[in-house]
Amino acid sequence: MAKRLLICTDLDRTLLPNGKQLESAGAREAFTRLVSRPEVTLAYATGRHRTLVEEAINDYQLPIPDWVIGDVGTTLYQIKNDAWQDLSAWEQDVSADWQGLTALALRPLFTDLTALRLQDEARQNRYKLSYYLPLETDVHALQREMSSRLNLARMPTSLIFSVDEASSMGLLDVVPALATKLHALEFLMQHQGFDLSNTVFAGDSGNDLPVLTSTIQSVLVANADDDVIEQAKNLSFQQGTLATLYQAKGGFLSMNGNYSAGILEGIAHYHPDTQGWMEINYE
Repeated sequence: MAKRLLICTDLDRTLLPNGKQLESAGAREAFTRLVSRPEVTLAYATGRHRTLVEEAINDYQLPIPDWVIGDVGTTLYQIKNDAWQDLSAWEQDVSADWQGLTALALRPLFTDLTALRLQDEARQNRYKLSYYLPLETDVHALQREMSSRLNLARMPTSLIFSVDEASSMGLLDVVPALATKLHALEFLMQHQGFDLSNTVFAGDSGNDLPVLTSTIQSVLVANADDDVIEQAKNLSFQQGTLATLYQAKGGFLSMNGNYSAGILEGIAHYHPDTQGWMEINYE
C-alpha cells in the first residue's frame, strides 16, 4: 500500500446517507477511523457551496477534511485548524476559460430556454451558473443547444447534469471547461504530490461521471441510480478505463455497500491493506 493516500469523496448520497437506501450501522464511524490515519489526506468534492458543506459536516458529524472541492469544482479550499483558505491558484486556472467574464454574463444566453429555472443566488458563484429543470426534459437536446450558443460566444464550458432525488428535479451546472470535479482533483493531486497509484475517488451521481470514468481509481457506491451506473460503465468501456471503476456490491465487512460502506469497500478493493484500519464496533 502507498505510504500516503488521498481519499476524495462526493457528499450527497455518497458519504451522506441522504438517499432512499439504508445506511449500514457503523459505516460512517469506520470511515472516520480510516481517514483519521496520518497516512490519509481527505477531500470532499461536492456541488454544495461552503455554507452547505459546513452544515453537512455538523449535521452528520463528518470528519473535518483537509480539502474541499466545492460548487461542482469551481472552488477549492484548504482547511487548517478549522480555517478555510481559498486556493487562489485554482481560481486563476478556472477564470482563464471565460476570458475574465463571470457566470453572470452567461445568463442572457439562455433566457428563452423555458425548461431552465435559475437556482437561488446562494447556489450561484462567479464561475458556476446553476439551473433546475424538469426530469422529463430532453437533456441531451438542451445541452446541444446551450453548447452551440456557448461556442458562438467563444466560452469553453462544461455542462454538468445531475438529479436531486429529494426534490425530483434535474440540476444543470454551467461551469468553465476546466472547472469540474475531475480537473479540480487533478489539480489537487499535482499540488499535493499524489498520483494515480495513491488516490481514490468515490461518487454516485452525474456530476461525478468525469472522475468515475477517468484513470483515477474510483468507486461507484451501491446506492447509485441505475442510469448513472449504466452511463459510468458505458463511458468507461468507451474510454478504456474499466479497470479503474469499481462498483460496490455489498458484503464487505457485512455491510450493504451503500454510502460510506461502499466507499470503504472500494478503498479496500484498490488498497487491501487498509482493511485493518476499518474495524467496526457495532456496540
